[in-house]
Amino acid sequence: MGERAGGKGRGGAGRTPLSRERVIRTAVAVADEKGSAALSMRAIAAPLGVEAMSLYHHVAGRDDILDGMVDAVFGEIDLPPHDTDWKSAMRARALSARAALLRHPWAIGLMDSRSRPGPATLRHHDAVIGALRTAGFSVPMTAHAVSLIDSYLYGFVLQEISLPFSGSAELDEVAGAILHDMPADTYPHLTELATQLVLTPGYDYADEFTFGLARVLDALHPDEDPSGMRPQPQAGEGHGP
Repeated sequence: MGERAGGKGRGGAGRTPLSRERVIRTAVAVADEKGSAALSMRAIAAPLGVEAMSLYHHVAGRDDILDGMVDAVFGEIDLPPHDTDWKSAMRARALSARAALLRHPWAIGLMDSRSRPGPATLRHHDAVIGALRTAGFSVPMTAHAVSLIDSYLYGFVLQEISLPFSGSAELDEVAGAILHDMPADTYPHLTELATQLVLTPGYDYADEFTFGLARVLDALHPDEDPSGMRPQPQAGEGHGP
C-alpha cells in the first residue's frame, strides 16, 4: 500500500516528504554501499521507510533512477574553470572527475551509457567542449581531445578501483607480501620496481594519474586561432614541392 501511515511512511509525523531527489540520493547511497547490482526498488525503498510501489510516484522505474544517479555524479564534478589556460582547466576537471568516480565506483560503467542524459550531464559536457573550443581547438580536434582525455581518465580509475589496495599503507603491505613470497632473483625487474619505487617512503600510486594526465595533455594542441580563424600555413608549409 504506497507510503505507510497515510503517506508519512515509517517515520510518522514530521517525516521529510518523499521526492525524486530523495529517491535518487538514496539510490546513490545504496549503490555506494552495495554496488549497482543490488539496486532494486525494494532496496531503495527500505532506507526511505516506504513501500517499493511508492517510488513510482516520483520515478518512472529503475532506468529513470539510473539516469538520475549518473546525473547526480556528473553534478559533483567541477566544471572546467574559466580563469585559467585550457590545460589547467582540463587538469582540474579530470582530477575532480577521478575523485567523484572513486567515491562512486559503480558509476564508471554507467557514465556514458545513458540515452537520456540529465541537465548536470549536459552542462558538464557542454562546459568541457566549450573550454576546448574557446582555446582554439577545432570541432574535430575537440572530439579527439575529449575522447583521449576521458579514455585515460576512465581507464585509470577502472584499474585503480580493481587494485588490491587503497592508500600507501595497504600498498606497502601488499607489495611487501608479494616480495616475501616471490622466489629470490626469479623476477628481477618486478623486484627492482618494488624496492626502488613502490616501497620507498613517500610513493603514492595516485601520482601516476597526474603524471599520465600531463603526458596526455601535452600531446594535444589547439589547431585554430581562438578568434575562429584557422592559422595560415607558414612559408613552405602546406605546399607541394
